[in-house]
Amino acid sequence: MKVFTTFSLLLTCRLATAWRSHRGCLCTSDQSCWPNASEFSQLQTQVSQPLVYPSPTASACYPTSDPSGNCTEVIEQRTNGTWRSSMPGSMEAPNLETFVFKNGTIDACYPNTTITGTCGQGRVPVIGVDARSVADIQAGVKFAVKHHLKLVIKNTGHDYLGRSAARGSFVVWTHNMKNITFNPTFVAQGAPENETYDAVTLGAGVQWGEAYAAVNQSRRTIVGGSAASIGAAGGWLAGGGHSALSPTYGLGVDNAIEISVVLSTGEHLTVNNYQNPDLFWALRGGGGSTYGIVTSVTYRTYPPVPAQKYLFRANVTNSSAMQELVGELLRSQPQFTDDGWGGYGSMNNHTLFFFYAAPNMTRETANATTQAFTNYARSLEPYGITSTAMLLSVPSWYDFFEEVFATVASGGANTMVTSRLLSRGTVATEYAAIAEVLISCGAVFGTVAGGKVNQIDPDSAGLNPSWRNAVVETLCKITWEDGASSTEIQRMVDEFKEVIAVMHALTPLDGSYFGEASLFEIDWKKTFFGSHYSTLKSIKDKYDPLNIFVVAEGVGSEDWNKELTCRSRT
Repeated sequence: MKVFTTFSLLLTCRLATAWRSHRGCLCTSDQSCWPNASEFSQLQTQVSQPLVYPSPTASACYPTSDPSGNCTEVIEQRTNGTWRSSMPGSMEAPNLETFVFKNGTIDACYPNTTITGTCGQGRVPVIGVDARSVADIQAGVKFAVKHHLKLVIKNTGHDYLGRSAARGSFVVWTHNMKNITFNPTFVAQGAPENETYDAVTLGAGVQWGEAYAAVNQSRRTIVGGSAASIGAAGGWLAGGGHSALSPTYGLGVDNAIEISVVLSTGEHLTVNNYQNPDLFWALRGGGGSTYGIVTSVTYRTYPPVPAQKYLFRANVTNSSAMQELVGELLRSQPQFTDDGWGGYGSMNNHTLFFFYAAPNMTRETANATTQAFTNYARSLEPYGITSTAMLLSVPSWYDFFEEVFATVASGGANTMVTSRLLSRGTVATEYAAIAEVLISCGAVFGTVAGGKVNQIDPDSAGLNPSWRNAVVETLCKITWEDGASSTEIQRMVDEFKEVIAVMHALTPLDGSYFGEASLFEIDWKKTFFGSHYSTLKSIKDKYDPLNIFVVAEGVGSEDWNKELTCRSRT
């Protein structure tokens, strides 16, 4: 169906009325309202694959939990994001599989079985649909609505806010929707026939490693994420979709042409700038698992071009000199991004490292646009800094990805992160103080904004408007070992909150990237969505009046209790 029809609105009203007559809570597996075996058997007849019973990643190490499991594989592959994403119960960060009771007891599974002796389900969903088609998703959604189930949507589990899991929940797992279709003269539904794109349509389960390989075989380039295991049509796009290519071609939301989505009514819509443009606007940056379940995204592609790569490393023995160097790098971000450089880096008290790349840049231009920073770093050698800088040519962007990102470990550590989108004004005035914080927290950063991103109308998508002023994204994180007590974790969280507070005070007008953030961000509505929140909320209410799609600090979540299981307001 191409538009949100009058019939759809009537159906939605009837469902909403039925929902309001219910007690306003979502059912979890520990309650009597949970469907019985017969009801799940009926669901089984409506889907193409056997229902899945997700288990925590390390359950294979507990024979009583998973007699057919392989603990050796768990130990060897636990940091492999692609491996983790292939399982319906595995999350990128293992701590998001765990559940902490009010008394501090942690329900979890660990590869080291001596920590607990037993394997708990934690926050991992207990049953769900292995979706291979739109019809599978529709069946899953209708079942969840009928039984008022706590619903989770999961593709890869790459989510630091834990939105891919919920204790006692029902999951729609989209990971196996791997269809990839090319169309060199794609026309969006409802668009003028002469408005064509060389485009690719990616199913909900396609990951960036798969998408890059397919697009490269078609001799094209696409704006995508850094890790091969990240989903190309899910939370990455819903949070904005940043890329090392963004300074040149914009964010993922700027390159999405059309999106297909299943609503809580079960209706399957195809949305774009001509059909249901408000929902298309919201799905591009307004948060994942909030308005419906995306089934596919169509992106524009670009001709393949060579690239220049700038590698920089500095070893430092003087803390004040390190602060000077990082401060200068922050101040240089507008120039780097405006020239087309994008990439990633990290720092600590002793080392600064980053790798940038620029598509379709000559070696001469690469040298001219990096020389100032290289020279500045060398000027600090008398103060305890030893640095190296290299410029290398790569045949194509895909070669850059294969060399740098394809084998990057992207999971397996208990992690919380916080991010800030540093604006041009911020890096010009607060660079010194911010550099001090970033060094102390051992930050990583991404030159994934600026340039083209800053040239696009902030209201062109539901994306946080802070992106349109940002030139770099910075991240601080905390990690801990398996078996850490809730008291130990809380101590680290308290220190983590202090870092968040300091960064917020230094950058009050800057936002945070929804895909790489924590539940402790200050003023989350403004931080994640900025001035777009009220509009996003009205779109949420229109397309999901049942509020079956609710996630932590997503649009509309303020209407729910802390556990996101019962509405606190009607």
